[in-house]
Amino acid sequence: MPQPMEEPLGRQVLAGAQMLFVAFGALVLMPLITGMDPNVALFTAGIGTLLFQLVTKRQVPVFLASSFAFIAPIIAAKGDFGLPAVLGGVVAAGIVYMFLGFAVRIKGPGFIDRLLPPVVIAPVIISIGLALSPVAVNMAMGKAGDGSAQLVPYTTAMMISMPALLTTLLVAVLGKGLFRLVPILAGVAVGYGLSFAFGVVDTTGIAAAPWLAVPNFVTPEFHWGAILFMVPVALAPAIEHIGGVVAIGGVTGNNFIKKPGLHRTLLGDGLATSAAGLFGGPPNTTYAEVTGAVMLTKNYNPKIMTWAAAFAIVLAFIGKFGAGLLSIPVPVMGGILCLLFGSIAVVGLSTLIRHQVDLAEARNLIIVSVTLVFGIGGMTFGYGEFSLSGISLCAIIALLLNLVLPGGEGWKNKQIEENS
Repeated sequence: MPQPMEEPLGRQVLAGAQMLFVAFGALVLMPLITGMDPNVALFTAGIGTLLFQLVTKRQVPVFLASSFAFIAPIIAAKGDFGLPAVLGGVVAAGIVYMFLGFAVRIKGPGFIDRLLPPVVIAPVIISIGLALSPVAVNMAMGKAGDGSAQLVPYTTAMMISMPALLTTLLVAVLGKGLFRLVPILAGVAVGYGLSFAFGVVDTTGIAAAPWLAVPNFVTPEFHWGAILFMVPVALAPAIEHIGGVVAIGGVTGNNFIKKPGLHRTLLGDGLATSAAGLFGGPPNTTYAEVTGAVMLTKNYNPKIMTWAAAFAIVLAFIGKFGAGLLSIPVPVMGGILCLLFGSIAVVGLSTLIRHQVDLAEARNLIIVSVTLVFGIGGMTFGYGEFSLSGISLCAIIALLLNLVLPGGEGWKNKQIEENS
């Protein structure tokens, strides 16, 4: 069984910088889409990873950063309740992870499987991806995410967004070695270069920004409406988390479900997410691309993630760096999001296929159908601050249908079963 190798300090530092480089594109893209500060996201990714390492006794070589699963509810809830209330919801979502970790400690890993089988999680993940598709298309065409304003002329926007998308696709499919793990970064670089050529990049913010600056931290507010909006969405990333822990275990040859234990990894993820909300950052999750980099480099030492976290925290205090990220035009992000949001939906489809969920069975068909329509259609239940809609509502409905409808007791999650 491979063990973390002790390397010279200089090599650990370089490996840590490389891991941050791999995570960087997705890490900063999420806050840019949702209107959060990318410097705060860098800071909370670093702090979150360190908290995770503390809870898991630095045994699992993973990096935690911005979760794409929360983009839709953050955008929707931000418009209804404001950013501070959204952050309160992020803190509450982290507490959901902690509760799940506690439940796993008491009842064993099978508890999550009984509560959240693939027939519940898969349609929620599909809804998250497809509900976001209009945002990606609007941005690719040079509009605001909600389509309310044309920010960049259509023709110019398409000449930026489509090459950015094409670059991301080509690097993901044809890239070799470590380069293959940074398709988002490559797409952003090409799109940003074209934006400069077309004169749509505003550099006044970069010039005005100081070299060193404290990130724009935001204090959360706790609002029941925003909490009810955000908490149900935490169910899908919780299952993603299990998949991530199993995946890194397979790469390193260690059983992290047993040691340090799924309850510890869920607790670590929960603390990382709640800490992010307290500082004004997006929710955290384990990054699959970093797991891919670990597999490619065969560097299983968790200490390299400590260095990646340290670099993220240092970069967070470079003001011009954050201003440069904020200057990325809308079409650049829109082009890449056409792939990313579709990829989220495909993860849900893959979950249904991999676990052989029989959609000819009435029970499964009902859960998946109602969940998809409520999630993508934007159904709303309730009134005022106690209303639920879209992704939040569909997650609750899927959970309730699974508990209420007869049948389904025989389901076993092979991922957990094989690694327990």
